Amino acid sequence: MALDIQRFIQRFIEEAADHLPRLREGVEALEQGDTHPERVNELFRAAHTLKGSSRMLKLTPITAVAHSTEELLSALRDGTQTATPDITGLLNQATDALSDLVNRLAQGASSAELPDADAQLCLALENAATGKPLPTAQPPSAVADDSAGIEKSAATPPTPQQPAPQELRLNDTVRVRLDRLDDVIRLMGEVLSGHHHLHSLVEQARLLGVSLPTDRQAPFNAFSRELKDSVLSQDGLMSDLHDRALQMRMLPLSVVFDPLSQMARDLANSLGKQVHCRVHGSEIELDRQMIDRLSDPLIHLLRNALDHGLETSDERQAAGKPIRGQLSLEAWQDGSWVVIEMRDDGAGIALATVRQKALTKQLLSEEQLLTLTEQETLELIFLPGFSTKPLITDFSGRGVGMDVVKRTVIDELNGDLRLTSHLGKGTSFTLRLPLSLAMMRVLLVKVGNVTLGVTAPYVSELVEHPSESFIDAAGQQTLILRNEFVPVVSLAELVGLPPSNVSQGNLLLLVVHQRHQKLALIIDALVDERDMVIKPLPTHLRHLPMVCGMVTQGRNTLVSLLHVPTLLEHSRRHTPRVQDTSDQPPRAHRILVVDDSLNTREIEKDVLEAWGYQVTLAENGRDGLNKALTDSFDAVLTDVEMPVMDGFALTASLRENEQYRYKPIIIITSREKEADRRRGIEVGADAYIVKGSFDQNNLVDTLKALLG
Repeated sequence: MALDIQRFIQRFIEEAADHLPRLREGVEALEQGDTHPERVNELFRAAHTLKGSSRMLKLTPITAVAHSTEELLSALRDGTQTATPDITGLLNQATDALSDLVNRLAQGASSAELPDADAQLCLALENAATGKPLPTAQPPSAVADDSAGIEKSAATPPTPQQPAPQELRLNDTVRVRLDRLDDVIRLMGEVLSGHHHLHSLVEQARLLGVSLPTDRQAPFNAFSRELKDSVLSQDGLMSDLHDRALQMRMLPLSVVFDPLSQMARDLANSLGKQVHCRVHGSEIELDRQMIDRLSDPLIHLLRNALDHGLETSDERQAAGKPIRGQLSLEAWQDGSWVVIEMRDDGAGIALATVRQKALTKQLLSEEQLLTLTEQETLELIFLPGFSTKPLITDFSGRGVGMDVVKRTVIDELNGDLRLTSHLGKGTSFTLRLPLSLAMMRVLLVKVGNVTLGVTAPYVSELVEHPSESFIDAAGQQTLILRNEFVPVVSLAELVGLPPSNVSQGNLLLLVVHQRHQKLALIIDALVDERDMVIKPLPTHLRHLPMVCGMVTQGRNTLVSLLHVPTLLEHSRRHTPRVQDTSDQPPRAHRILVVDDSLNTREIEKDVLEAWGYQVTLAENGRDGLNKALTDSFDAVLTDVEMPVMDGFALTASLRENEQYRYKPIIIITSREKEADRRRGIEVGADAYIVKGSFDQNNLVDTLKALLG
């Protein structure tokens, strides 16, 4: 099927209409003295995205100007240049030139009809980036004249050689401005929230009827029943009307997937690589708001896959692979979520290279790197400025892109991002996104006198537990929930509210999660759970990291929605750690902790470090075995139930190695059966601790006894 290039160009015009105002505002801020690194980063990303998108569509003049602009912004970002008036003037000229070229496209010009990039401007931008003196002022360039020409031509009727487009032909569709559609959806949300308040009035009417004298209850009860029936009959209509309004803003993923498929081929050719791009699930629909924000992350992932992931034909042939690389872009629906996966069969990510780059860039110390699991090491690529490319090119190596992907997917789209990679076999990025950000399932909870909301995708469960069942793990209250240690924190303390009067009996715990990390929040009560319209934060409140939006409760009450990823991050810094310096081992023994639960690993690490041990973490048996054989540890603590390789297999494998034939191995698991204990002894474990009866002193005493 032939690709509609014009549709791709229209998509680029819409994208540029978002990035160009950012460039103008950013340069104006630089002129006013705002040189905050994030401001410069934002400018750099805008130019970087325009360059990448225009390159795919062979819009060469736009690519040239954007590339030269990116060079200068890169120098500002690195601190090798400062935002002098001459430099901001050049950036303004570059933005004008880009706007002019995009305007020509919007007026119907083809890529071949675009004028060449202003060579003097490009040279001046690149000279400024390297610190070379700027050329003397030139007469006003043709850009302004050309722009004026466009305005004149727009007012001139088409000549006979250019027949007028058939704008007046009746069609079965109506073009509506997106902001008007957004207004309709916003107003529908307000109506829906107001209608829900009627349910509370129905309940108030019922209670009022009970309090009336007996002779007046009958007529009032009849009125109350009619009011209730009327409200209930409107429920379905209101909900359906709002759903239909949202559907008007839904677009198929093909508007993003189709251009990416073309981009993949063009970019691969420019890199001297061959690729077959397979697209599946492009008919699945997402809210237009989601699609708009999804474009940049997917472009960054595509460029990453082609430049970093896929090998050249010669390299693939030498590795015994087909000459043509395989790139898969797939989407499917999973309940109220859409999952998008981009997968390649390239070289994969070398952990050693990632560690070395992290050390070189001083992102982490050697000691910190040793404590990371394989997965945590992989995810270092999402840090700002991180790149494994040894050389900066037009395509990559600047360390921009992957941090944008993570921030957009997790912070802006309330989604999740997973990375898996196997050396020599390929890499996969999996994005899990809600269908829409306009309406989501929300749990409203009470903390003291304050009501707060949490979106349902982040909620794991709601449980009641007596405070006596918590264990103390290095000063951290911890709940043993099935096979996992889950930290317990008061939500009031975490968000800075006055502490509530929590009884010492059963505590109500809201367990929230993001990927493998969980946190049990002490709350006072569950207020409500229903689909609610999400309102964005007003501009003056967008600096609040723990709040991601608002919902309306009742008629005029606004409730803050908590941003769970930020809560989880804050909880790690918030919790006090108790350092017990008494009776510590004379030498810092090195302990390897192996568990697939992030919470359990971290809590066991805190306990052991509080007693002076040096701890390294592994996320499954295979990861643990690799680290044990690569390094030397005095003891190993392992869970049993883990993916890839379980704890029994790990213990047996370690006992076959001369280095670990006699070193202590302790199994810590939720399995209580005698048969499991015997299995642990058979494979060579020295101790078997059940998580349900876990006591940190027992663990430390066991280690001391085994280490001597």
